[in-house]
Amino acid sequence: MVVPGELSIKAIQQSNYISRDLSWLQFNYRVLEQAMHTDRSLFERLKFLAITASNLDEFCTIRLGSLYNYLDYGKPRYDYSGLREDPFKEILLTGIQEFVRNQNEYYIQHLKPLFEQNGFRIGNCEQLPVDDCSKVDTYFQRTIYPMLTPMLFDSYHTFPVLKYNRLLFGVVTKVPSDPVNQRRVSFIQVPSNLPRFFEIAQADGSVTFVPIEAIIRRNIQHLFRNIEIASVNLFRINRNGDFTLEESEDIETNFLEELRKKLQTRRTGRVVRVDFEETPDPWLVRILKIQWDLEDLNLFTIPQAGMIDFTGIHQIINHKAFKSFRFQPPPPVKPVSYPEQGESDLFEILKERDVLLHHPYNSMEPVMELLEKAADDPKVLSIKITIYRLSRESRISAALLKAAENGKHVSVLFEVKARFDEENNLREAQKLQKAGCFVIYGVSSLKTHTKLLLIVRNEGEQVYRYVHLSSGNYNEVTSRFYTDIGLLTTNETYANDVSDFFNVITGHSQPAAYRNLITSPRDMRIQLCSMVKREAENARAGLPAGIIIKLNSLQDKELIDALYEASQAGVSIKLIVRGMCCLRPGRVGLSENIQVISIVGEYLEHSRIYYFHHAGLPKVYIGSADAMVRSFDRRIESLFLLEQEMLRKQAMNILRYNLKDNVNAYTMCEDGTYVKKEHTGEKPFSVHAEFYHVTREIINEVKLF
Repeated sequence: MVVPGELSIKAIQQSNYISRDLSWLQFNYRVLEQAMHTDRSLFERLKFLAITASNLDEFCTIRLGSLYNYLDYGKPRYDYSGLREDPFKEILLTGIQEFVRNQNEYYIQHLKPLFEQNGFRIGNCEQLPVDDCSKVDTYFQRTIYPMLTPMLFDSYHTFPVLKYNRLLFGVVTKVPSDPVNQRRVSFIQVPSNLPRFFEIAQADGSVTFVPIEAIIRRNIQHLFRNIEIASVNLFRINRNGDFTLEESEDIETNFLEELRKKLQTRRTGRVVRVDFEETPDPWLVRILKIQWDLEDLNLFTIPQAGMIDFTGIHQIINHKAFKSFRFQPPPPVKPVSYPEQGESDLFEILKERDVLLHHPYNSMEPVMELLEKAADDPKVLSIKITIYRLSRESRISAALLKAAENGKHVSVLFEVKARFDEENNLREAQKLQKAGCFVIYGVSSLKTHTKLLLIVRNEGEQVYRYVHLSSGNYNEVTSRFYTDIGLLTTNETYANDVSDFFNVITGHSQPAAYRNLITSPRDMRIQLCSMVKREAENARAGLPAGIIIKLNSLQDKELIDALYEASQAGVSIKLIVRGMCCLRPGRVGLSENIQVISIVGEYLEHSRIYYFHHAGLPKVYIGSADAMVRSFDRRIESLFLLEQEMLRKQAMNILRYNLKDNVNAYTMCEDGTYVKKEHTGEKPFSVHAEFYHVTREIINEVKLF
């Protein structure tokens, strides 16, 4: 294995910025650490292990794939660490190799030994009793065998296109009759529409899970009758899935067809990672390396006792026999600003006051209720909404369909470029369009990430606009596990801003200014940097100053540089960044006044809050945008100012609780690593539990600086 050079490591350590990709690897280690919590059930620990695997698949498909876009086409690329593409590739792949080793070692040494005492085992066919072997063989003959298609590669057959993120077999056979080429290789793709495990219920109530790959291996000779098999090799590949849509301003361009074509490239993109089961056939490995232009660092060896593709474990986690061991979130509580939930008409409540929802502690039901009532309400004239990700069998989509059927004007901006949801979004968007909705399939070369809903209702003497602005997707399933914030309001200032913003994204309007919205790609970076600089000016003038920002990712250099300058001016800066963070905290002379923590636990932290002390008159913004180049330059995003004192304090309390957390929090070190925040002598404080007990009194007493 290649060991990265000392010069590369030194360059990374000296840089004032942390590599986006190396920071992401640190994030996935924090997720892996959730699988190490012995106070969780085995099934919860396995869930986090599976999440690290799906995270890594996406990372290799997109980020590693992006790196190879530069490598394969000879384009220069400088990482934030200052490294060029080749030395950085060695650093990155070495880091991924180490992560995969740690992942498998923990599974083998600490999780696998707990299987039998938790009522199940993963059984190899050789270990099964005769009756169970008979069941396995019958399953193979009746179900698996008819679906398998060996694809031969030799001088007469071209190399097949093998599917990514799927278990594959490379079967090497011998051909004694050919004196020159005595070996052939055939590839078999394991069906992805069959369960990963064949389940056998045992008399003692336990369950044996037999991997589908083990069943195929046991019966492989049925596919190669009268042929000598030299080796059977299990492997799996990630392909480059980082494509850029070449959208045209020409309205004649068939954008949807272009998208479909690009989706096909994800299926045939260059291979960037191969997982091999231990001791693969060297002859096969050599063929694949040549065919796919791979180096040793692209090849990952999975121990025999480990597992290729931990995402398959979801079948065990979700098995009905183990339902009681799965994490069940507590029932949501009523919002502090809407204690009448379920008892009053929300249309009437919103005429009196704004409502702030903090999911999953508050249900998404008020949003669903508002939209579903609007679909049937004869007073409602129109509904406008932006959609990034929907759940399957979405209530949102059903309500919009009903509204269109009831003759209401329905405008839907459907972001069909939402990564890995493109096909689902295309399908849902076309369904709405056929029902009579006005559907916009994204805006030019930008990705629409903002989350907005506008309902127009004629109430006789007055027309009201009911607005929802949020940090989260309109997805009722993920709202139970993602922490997000949403504002429901009839405030005319918000309504005017949102109406103007919809005119921008559905037409060609360019309003001069918004009152409470900051939008990208127009001016978000400029305004955020301006507010950071204002805090620095206040600190230099001896006025109170402070910044607290909560988001998913921090990558934009201009904002990072502004935060560095503010730190040097004496501004106290506290950042709550769940995932990657390219800012380096605590460096002498650069960022001594900046602290960074990451919260990783039962819920996925997804809300974005920007707090500026503003000489004691706080400005608090909430919305969809992370501090990333793509968010500021290549996405339609929005942040909205909280006007009402109580709602502003609610958001401030979210920040206060996050900073107080000593159960799910990690502190970022100057070198880019993270250490668990320990509750030494203090009472354990977990935001994922404490937010269920927030009261109006707690909110009223909040102070951040």
